[in-house]
Amino acid sequence: MQPNKKKQRDGVLRALSFSSQIGFSMAVCIFIGVFLGKFIDKHLRTSPWFLLVFSLLGAVAAFWSIFRLHKKNNS
Repeated sequence: MQPNKKKQRDGVLRALSFSSQIGFSMAVCIFIGVFLGKFIDKHLRTSPWFLLVFSLLGAVAAFWSIFRLHKKNNS
């Protein structure tokens, strides 16, 4: 394989890996937030307040995680 094609392939694989990390990270953070919110709401009978709060916290955690991944990837 030619060195130029190998570099190009490595770049594509690296970009694909980074994209999948972003998607997985967002999904997991938001899922955990929703799960915790529903769990607390169920036990305290406060529906939908904790679901809303923890969903938003999960979204914030997802964006923070993406920021850290981006920062780590560019350094």
